[in-house]
Amino acid sequence: MEIPYTALSQDALRGVIMEFVTREGTDYGDRVYSLNEKIEHVMRQLRKGEVHIYYDEDTETCNLVSNIQLRRLERDNAREEQD
Repeated sequence: MEIPYTALSQDALRGVIMEFVTREGTDYGDRVYSLNEKIEHVMRQLRKGEVHIYYDEDTETCNLVSNIQLRRLERDNAREEQD
């Protein structure tokens, strides 16, 4: 289920973003960005609607997903509900 970023408190939103940007394997290319720069980059993507917060009820976890990923997740969930 998609969670609007505006529905989260500032602390909760920052926590979700921080968990995402500090994950092992997150690739930012050749340039080294500070933690605050990474967080602001994700915030801009959220505001533009390029990235979404997705809550997985089965695993009880939040993740940041692209538009394509969100559509796939929603399609897969709709199929599961039909079965």
